[in-house]
Amino acid sequence: MSYLKTIEWDGNAVRIIDQTSLPVSLIYERIDRIEVMLDAIKQLRIRGAPAIGIAAAFGVYLGVKDTPDTTSGEDLLILLREKAGFLATARPTAVNLFWALERVKSKAAELVRKNIPSARIKKQLLQEAIDILEEDRQMCRRIGEYGLKLLEGKKAILTHCNAGGLATSGYGTALAPVYLSAEKGRFIHVYADETRPLLQGARLTSFELRQAGIPVTLICDNMAATVMARGLVDAVFVGADRIASNGDTANKIGTYGVAVLAQAHNIPFYVAAPASTFDRTLASGKEIPIEERNGSEITHGFGKQTAPSDIQVFNPAFDVTPSHLITSFITDRGVIAPPFRQNILSAGL
Repeated sequence: MSYLKTIEWDGNAVRIIDQTSLPVSLIYERIDRIEVMLDAIKQLRIRGAPAIGIAAAFGVYLGVKDTPDTTSGEDLLILLREKAGFLATARPTAVNLFWALERVKSKAAELVRKNIPSARIKKQLLQEAIDILEEDRQMCRRIGEYGLKLLEGKKAILTHCNAGGLATSGYGTALAPVYLSAEKGRFIHVYADETRPLLQGARLTSFELRQAGIPVTLICDNMAATVMARGLVDAVFVGADRIASNGDTANKIGTYGVAVLAQAHNIPFYVAAPASTFDRTLASGKEIPIEERNGSEITHGFGKQTAPSDIQVFNPAFDVTPSHLITSFITDRGVIAPPFRQNILSAGL
């Protein structure tokens, strides 16, 4: 099955889908400067935890690619760390961004220790970013294969936000099993929460599923309980932006509520995420930094005022779902069941 290429290297620059233009227009943006990459991440033109990680890796390369080849390895490393710190300010919750930055910094430090010339270091940093992109595609496939077993006997699922191809470089995480099932000729119906306030479910998930020929029904966020009560869905599949070592999971705001509803209706709640989304440095979800965004996203959604002027607004972009509400994790290393702290550690995550 073909999928939208959310992010790729075109030989001279990074090419992304501008997700702020969807679903009305499918616009590709070419990025060849680190400042533009930072803005693209901040403004959600590129989004989704795995895709942000890939973008960050390419962004670091863009930040150092024009340095003279005569630059010493030590000076190049200092500059690279500065550029990585610049990109680290983009978004605080998705750990994949920081994972990718650390990977690129470690690669650069290793090459400097080996006295590799700066020209070769830059080429290998580009290759590292390309490798991260390719590994992400393979990761999506593995998550899909593991998750496929959990779709057996199920006719419909519910998902929140967008954890499909537009959030990664491949089939996505939460939607990867759905795409692989379709490849085998079995189409799972997807109910997509609209996902207030930026409507990633309405604008992105429903768009990409229709593009792929997957049956999809769009619902408002406050309709999930009714959909579950009527027996219209057999499971919930969502993605993640950061997972603590005890299994507490940060994902798009509203995910926690969906998890509570799933438990109330005895519906399994699955979280699909790659190894890079697990943060073993955090003991629980209480330590996950939660991004708060501009209140205008709520009061002036897509340019139209929908609330009184000067109203006080609380606009966290993510919430944390406690691990006891999660049935299991679907990762590129297999399905992880409770007890999560022990089994996440055993899986090397």
